[in-house]
Amino acid sequence: MSSEFARGVARGFGHVLRPYPIRDIPAGASVDLPGRGPTYVTDSGPKDAPAVFLLHSVLTTGLLCWYPVIPELNQRYRVITMDQRWHGRGIRSDGFDLVDCADDVVALADTLGIDTFIAAGFSMGGGIAQLTWRQHRQRVAGLVLCSTGPYFSTRDPAHRANAQRTGRLLTATSRFMPKPSRRLDDTSAHTTVWAMRQFLSTPLAQMGQFGDGLGEFDSRPWLGEIDVPTSVVVSVRDRVVEPERQQLLIDGIPGARRFEVDGGHACCVLGAQFFIPPFTEAVDAVSEVSIGA
Repeated sequence: MSSEFARGVARGFGHVLRPYPIRDIPAGASVDLPGRGPTYVTDSGPKDAPAVFLLHSVLTTGLLCWYPVIPELNQRYRVITMDQRWHGRGIRSDGFDLVDCADDVVALADTLGIDTFIAAGFSMGGGIAQLTWRQHRQRVAGLVLCSTGPYFSTRDPAHRANAQRTGRLLTATSRFMPKPSRRLDDTSAHTTVWAMRQFLSTPLAQMGQFGDGLGEFDSRPWLGEIDVPTSVVVSVRDRVVEPERQQLLIDGIPGARRFEVDGGHACCVLGAQFFIPPFTEAVDAVSEVSIGA
């Protein structure tokens, strides 16, 4: 595992230590994607409004990554979250590949009867959003890419072995933490308790697979082909995906617009009050062009 990914794992715990307060979290349900498997989905907001798929970061869930911003978006968008493969209550499959995750997004859109949508992704989710456009260009009306870049890590011969060691360490640590069980949907608990249950619903032993999947992603050869309205939300204090790498998206995608948040790599949850305004502005900017909202 690269040192970058290790830092990301460490900051993953930060998502659950001092999270943004819970408010108006939508109810969800397991949705079976034909030929692919079941995953946990929330679908909230006006059903006739422009659809926005929120794609989460590694070691989180659809709700854990995005719950602070959903109430704001619900005022004018249909907002969908889903747990990616091996995350939370997502599909269990052989291996982990961002290409499969991108195909899952469109499979869910098919199931929900959504033709076109805005794909918004945070960190790992930003890579999935880019791949969703590449593989299903007629379905993605726009992109909102947050705290992410055109690649995640270099390929390192020791990558998998290190990731597996980290996975074993986190798995051992998790034995002393509360188990999620059926209380994942209990938002009456303290925010930290709810968030910890969400975090622990992802099998930490899959760290090696996650590292491999992220390491395979590299959109630099085809960034210039992206032809839909794109907003890039740059976390200017990010030490996991440094701002310079996030800027590569703006430089590489024709017409991409930059929005800034004064925060680090967990800004969607830690200090979310600073993330919500530029993120919603970024979504509005894409929607106005792509859908005419």
